[in-house]
Amino acid sequence: MKAMTTIQNNTVGFLSVFFLFMFYSCIGAKEPARQIVEHVDLNRYAGIWYEIARFPHRFEKDLVGVTATYNLLSNNKIEVLNQGYKYNLNGELKRAIGKAKVPNPDRPGHLRVSFFLFFYADYLILELDEENYQYALIGSSSDNYLWILSRTPQMSDDIYNMLVEKALKWGYDVSKLEKVPHREQ
Repeated sequence: MKAMTTIQNNTVGFLSVFFLFMFYSCIGAKEPARQIVEHVDLNRYAGIWYEIARFPHRFEKDLVGVTATYNLLSNNKIEVLNQGYKYNLNGELKRAIGKAKVPNPDRPGHLRVSFFLFFYADYLILELDEENYQYALIGSSSDNYLWILSRTPQMSDDIYNMLVEKALKWGYDVSKLEKVPHREQ
């Protein structure tokens, strides 16, 4: 029972901070001007993604070993489980469960994600390994959010540098990217 209470408390804290992100992302949100990938097979996109690098945010402060798991639901929605460890890879596990949807089926690279009620934020797939679904570059309608994701805890320097160059080309301040530590595989 104590373990369940701890998980619930962690989730509430993680969600509270994430709510602030969602709230500020939704204010004045408009159709994104960034080029997103045109073709996404959500069945192939589903599963675990490792966060290789990100822009710093309060809702992920001090988290390492961060993953995002996407599960397709029967109602054309996607369950999103974000989790990571506080301070180090043996630290306390923090989790947030949310949902995502594709508002326009003609633009499957543009998702809307919510971790609190009906507050949704843009989730833009800017780059995707369309052949093998091994890496992705994720942004939002704001220049303040950027993630580099991989199906494995480590990413080759060549792919990482290519994704950083793409982000730079789209106007992101890539000097803000922070690499996320993961366990070696």
